[in-house]
Amino acid sequence: MTFPALEQYLARLHSVNHGGAHAEVRSDCRVWLDADGRAQGRYFNTTLTSVFQPLRQIGALAGKGAVIGYEGFAHSYSASDNGLYLWKLLDHAASDDESIELDRLCRMLHSINFYRQPEAAAGDLYLSVHARLLAAVDSNHGMAFRRILNLLELPHEKIVLQLPTITENQGWLLNYVLDNYRRNHFRLAVNADDVAQAAALLEKVRPDVIKIDARGVTHDEQTTRFLEQCAARGIQVIFKRLEKARDLEVLQQLARISTLPLHAQGFLWDLPQAALHAFAASAETPPAQPDGLPAASVDLGGD
Repeated sequence: MTFPALEQYLARLHSVNHGGAHAEVRSDCRVWLDADGRAQGRYFNTTLTSVFQPLRQIGALAGKGAVIGYEGFAHSYSASDNGLYLWKLLDHAASDDESIELDRLCRMLHSINFYRQPEAAAGDLYLSVHARLLAAVDSNHGMAFRRILNLLELPHEKIVLQLPTITENQGWLLNYVLDNYRRNHFRLAVNADDVAQAAALLEKVRPDVIKIDARGVTHDEQTTRFLEQCAARGIQVIFKRLEKARDLEVLQQLARISTLPLHAQGFLWDLPQAALHAFAASAETPPAQPDGLPAASVDLGGD
């Protein structure tokens, strides 16, 4: 799968900076490429780029399942691909306009860095929408991002926008934002802290995907009934923050009884990286730390 408009845009970016990762970048450049072709962007004095974490199908065995998509995260640029996760910059943006600018810059970087790689054809791209953006944008949510995708001729139908966990008194805002994103033809995911909250969201909204915190998930009647409801409505279920082997065991039990394929993502399987080819789709043995996070893990935020 190739994207001629994206390739032309990348060629123009490359012409701005021939000198590689350590060359001086013009102060008026908002987006540029490093020596490896990875897009970077500037937010005040911070250089941003993208890393990705796979979403995998939960199989019957303990190994990794097939990749069905990737979630993009904002990362401070590092030549060794070991920068800091910067999603929480949005919490401290001085104004709503600055927070909107940063959110759109991150989504643009993730889209470029994802679709420039051939492995992007194998799955969807999941991008988070920060909670601050829900109230800050007073017009058509998703319209500006859809315009960027159209200019680069990227497939918006392969992008899933993730909305943050919404408090009960923000239900009206969630429906307003969801309606706007749907009008711009995006698929939508909502986040839930647990199965009870996820079940309540099913009654309020009609998401394409629902993401649930895998930590502490149980194999009980409530969870089974929830999965049956999702299967009946064609809603994809993804368990995020998979970090411990005991949580994976519960998810495998649920996958065996579910009529709907279940999926998960987390440090137990994958640490986020810039290069998609680093993630093997075949089954592998999980890391040798069955009850804890890998030593390099941090809270990504953003979902």
